[in-house]
Amino acid sequence: MPRTSYATSVRRVRPPGRAGIANTDQGGPISTETRINDRIRVPEVRLVGPNGEQVGIVRIEDALRLAQEADLDLVEVAPQARPPVCKLMDFGKFKYESAQKARESRRNQVLTVIKEQKLRPKIDSHDYETKKRNVVRFLEHGNKVKVTIMFRGREQSRPELGFRLLQRLAEDVEELGFVESSAKQDGRNMIMVLAPHKNLKPKPKATSADADSEEPSESSTEE
Repeated sequence: MPRTSYATSVRRVRPPGRAGIANTDQGGPISTETRINDRIRVPEVRLVGPNGEQVGIVRIEDALRLAQEADLDLVEVAPQARPPVCKLMDFGKFKYESAQKARESRRNQVLTVIKEQKLRPKIDSHDYETKKRNVVRFLEHGNKVKVTIMFRGREQSRPELGFRLLQRLAEDVEELGFVESSAKQDGRNMIMVLAPHKNLKPKPKATSADADSEEPSESSTEE
């Protein structure tokens, strides 16, 4: 097929003055589907070649003819422009590549999950180590952790106990996460949020057998 010169094989159309612009609004429902080829119902378009070269404003008949000669589609890429901007391209290939990029983008997204770990201000050493292991596991899997200190009765008059416990926990897991939201009182509870470091690569999810062996205690819940 002879090489087509898009800049010289069409008759350019001079843009009309404001009074001469035709009203192309036909009413009816607005479609968000990309218009191609014969679906483009305007008298003229601003044409872009397949390699991004600017052809200029041409009649729609000339643009469709060029698309047919090059075995390409005429695709409306900027319908809001006056006149609309259209490009010569392989529309099937364009849609396939766009779908591939969208799929790759979704695959690279990391879903952030917030776990919750509850503690008592006067927790013993054994229970503390168990809770800390849960927090470590949550952070290693790339999840945020809301740590809640639950005060009961007279414990509410000793908020410093909860603050020191949260501070201790944050220091114990600082290699894996950081304090995203500092400790603050919320009624009878004190809450702190830990988040994994951004450069931390999440561990793969454990198998069902491993998950059963590492199941958090009753005070650990998931949001």
